[in-house]
Amino acid sequence: MPIPGGERLCVAGRHILGAMNGTSQLGDFLRMRRSQLRPEEAGVPTYGERRRVPGRRREELALLAGVSASSYARLEQGHSLGASPEVLDAIARALQLDESECRHLYDLARRTKPRSGRRPAPERVTEATAQLLEALGDVPIVIGRRSDVLAWNRLGHALFAGHLDPDAPDVPAERPNMARLVFLDAHTRSLYADWPGKAMAVVGNLRLVATQYPQDAALHRLLGELSAKSEDFASM
Repeated sequence: MPIPGGERLCVAGRHILGAMNGTSQLGDFLRMRRSQLRPEEAGVPTYGERRRVPGRRREELALLAGVSASSYARLEQGHSLGASPEVLDAIARALQLDESECRHLYDLARRTKPRSGRRPAPERVTEATAQLLEALGDVPIVIGRRSDVLAWNRLGHALFAGHLDPDAPDVPAERPNMARLVFLDAHTRSLYADWPGKAMAVVGNLRLVATQYPQDAALHRLLGELSAKSEDFASM
């Protein structure tokens, strides 16, 4: 119920008073809803262990939402630069929020004040870089921050993905992604004698990029896809 001087917070059909700032309320809301969800509801194995806190752990919730654990932790701690609508949608699905709770989540997120509202600029290869790529035979591909293939020469295409369209990097929506190839493409996976080492390096790079670009919706979609389709990626 609304009370003068307070804020109305809807959680599982109840209204709870809150008079704190937006980031604190957002963190409290996320922690409360996370604590109300049993791990077994999402197929998270507990192996009979006793948990110090009820509900799902942060890492489990982040995995279900397809976002990095560090990004989700910052949201709960009130240190986030501001979450994109795609990230909020993913978290809402993982928390199993109903329509009113989703609206409340968005209301709280809007009250936070990000230091910068700019999203990462689209990545592209300059003409000079493209010419250099053709000239250097031992540098076969140019990789973007999300591991998208921004460009490759004939050697790079033949080595990593000869079964794909050689012009694919020229179309942003169709660009091959090396992380996706390493985990989901049998041909690319077979190229590495130490595949586990390569896979861990890919995961480490994506974790770093997720910390540097918390508003990159395309990156969060990639993390969600890899988590859902690759048990290896999810376990790493």
